[in-house]
Amino acid sequence: MQGSIISIISAVLLGLSLGYILQRGRFCLNSAFRDIIFLENMTMFRAYLLSVVVAIVGSNLIQDLGYMITTNPQTGEIIHTSLLRQNFLPLANILGGFLFGLGIVLAGGCASGIVFRLGEGQAAAIIAIIGFFFGVVMTTDGVFSPLLHFLKSFSFEIGGMKNPAFWHLFGQGMTVKWVSIAVFSVIILSYVFMGKPKFGLTKSKSITWALTGLLIGVLTMGGWWISSYFGGFPRGLAITTPMRELFNSLLYNSSHSPFQEFSFLGIFRGTWGVFFIFSVPLGAFLSAKARKEFSWKIPPVGQFLTVFGGSVMMGVGAVIAGGCNLGHGITGVSTGAISSFIAITAIVMGNWTMSYFKFIRPANF
Repeated sequence: MQGSIISIISAVLLGLSLGYILQRGRFCLNSAFRDIIFLENMTMFRAYLLSVVVAIVGSNLIQDLGYMITTNPQTGEIIHTSLLRQNFLPLANILGGFLFGLGIVLAGGCASGIVFRLGEGQAAAIIAIIGFFFGVVMTTDGVFSPLLHFLKSFSFEIGGMKNPAFWHLFGQGMTVKWVSIAVFSVIILSYVFMGKPKFGLTKSKSITWALTGLLIGVLTMGGWWISSYFGGFPRGLAITTPMRELFNSLLYNSSHSPFQEFSFLGIFRGTWGVFFIFSVPLGAFLSAKARKEFSWKIPPVGQFLTVFGGSVMMGVGAVIAGGCNLGHGITGVSTGAISSFIAITAIVMGNWTMSYFKFIRPANF
């Protein structure tokens, strides 16, 4: 019982922290990618890039220094583990990512964006979360599951590895790995610092874009260690799988997941990811209330249909791609996985395509 409570508390604290930072920093990758072509504004994109550098350096450090450990629940044996890097499935990564990118524009937010906006009282976020769950389940276990299995049958190996990192393009070994990470980080940071980052609060008490990116990166690194040490398996920060597990736990009192479940006072069972994802909108709510920004906002009825359709596309795309904007774009990229770099690039392309047809083209006629 004590172990369950500690594991639950670790998930809740991480979820609250993420929700608080997402809301206070207005961090949404739908906006970050869309603003590049719609407003020619790179501010939030630079925040994203900074989070990626911090996450990839920090996450690989804690792994290589041996801090990624978990405990066998049956024997109590300490097991050294590593970051979970996804297999390279180019067809699924590209098509799923592109579909997800189309959907986030229609839904009005990425997967993490709709979750933190729920904490602000945006009713459309409720519809988006329900639609996202529908899309996830339809693809994982429902009508689109044959398509999922078909697309994921096209795997690709690099250097004999099914789950290659980008440094495997240049060889093997720790030297190649860290030289590759260093070169990547220097290139990205040189662009980030062109935006003259300031680490602090704005006049309105929001978190600056630079501090937001730094904190998201640190939480990603911490998420790997916390989920491994307290949750029984290295999961990092993600939205798609924990969301499915949460709905299953609410409906069946079982996450229907291979991950270890923890009991809350004997009345509710869920994985570490369930308690994490449940806490993200609560963290956003605490931030919004503190800034007096919480209020229920109900959009026009017609918008609900657009949001629902877009969020279903998000769910379908996330499962096919193997992750969402957070799962691939930051957590997956932190492992160096080529699959995640491909998927997030496809998400950006989908975002730009839908932004063009929804915003830019109509404005030019």
